[in-house]
Amino acid sequence: MATIHFIDGEKGGVGKSLFARVMVQYCLDKQLPYVLVEADPSNPDVGVFYPENTQTAVFSESERKVYAADAIFNLALTNPVIVNLPAHVTKAVNDWIERNQILEMGTQHKVDICKWFVGNGGYDSIQLLIQSLNHFEGKIKHVFVRNFGLCDDWKHVDEREDLQELIQAQKVPVINFPKFSYRERDLLAATRINFSQAFLTAELGILGQQRLHSFLKKAYEEIGKAQVWNVGQPAVNNFLVEKG
Repeated sequence: MATIHFIDGEKGGVGKSLFARVMVQYCLDKQLPYVLVEADPSNPDVGVFYPENTQTAVFSESERKVYAADAIFNLALTNPVIVNLPAHVTKAVNDWIERNQILEMGTQHKVDICKWFVGNGGYDSIQLLIQSLNHFEGKIKHVFVRNFGLCDDWKHVDEREDLQELIQAQKVPVINFPKFSYRERDLLAATRINFSQAFLTAELGILGQQRLHSFLKKAYEEIGKAQVWNVGQPAVNNFLVEKG
């Protein structure tokens, strides 16, 4: 079955776009088929790094744009689809899923849905995750992505009984997205180069490349823990020599 991978979090500034970029790079390095869909065509902040295999779609509450996201399901009939969602589209996405009976159609056409919910540890972010879990009641697989680049202490989240009960009941994988060093992150953003291209630029330097390598390795390990992508033998980045 192909899967629609929603990179979600609802709030802005929680790290959705960076995680989506890593997810695309994960597919490239693991030689997995994918299509990237930018759900905010006015700000394609992932597609600008990976223009190949990138399309656009819009989730809208407007009756005039009711079909604007249908291409996502059609694409998923043949390939996994990574959807980079903008902030504040939960209602429109939920309406699209329910209005078109996407879950039932997915069963019929062998299309799964996975929501990678990126959180920054803040109260509002966690509440939005709880709302999503309650709304779908286990009918859509969620993966809770704890962004350690924005919060390095998640004890207050681990102690929330309401969230932990939902995670246990719905068997939600919890993964830790590692911190990406500011220097390398800013350099890639300023030059609009993707992770593969970064290993070919002299500006990073040997140590910068090693930090990038370590970041991707840790991120890939966490993505693998969710057991969503069908991956065979793990690939090793060819640009740097593995060190233990």
